[in-house]
Amino acid sequence: MLLKFSKRGNTLIVSMCGELDHHSAENVRAKIDNKIDEFGIKNLIFDFSDVNFMDSSGIGVVIGRYKKITEYGGRVGIVSLKPNIKRVFELGGLFKIIKEYKNIEEAIESF
Repeated sequence: MLLKFSKRGNTLIVSMCGELDHHSAENVRAKIDNKIDEFGIKNLIFDFSDVNFMDSSGIGVVIGRYKKITEYGGRVGIVSLKPNIKRVFELGGLFKIIKEYKNIEEAIESF
């Protein structure tokens, strides 16, 4: 999985490309955590525009980063979910704790 990072103020935007599954989860987790710590990030946005598959390992990555960010008093948002990925989020109950936004701008404004 390819990750691209950008920063807007105190918000880290993680754009992902590929499959977020048990093969890539640990690497994704480590890279995101390193960037959060490196930049002293408060808020996090996951951009799923180019993610075409996610399994339960991906849920673990998202929930783990949610816990880390909320410990800092920050917020996490999700943007650009494809229908099959959105279904994984629904089944995993992630929308109970993490909000989906139309786009990155809307997420940043709501933070």
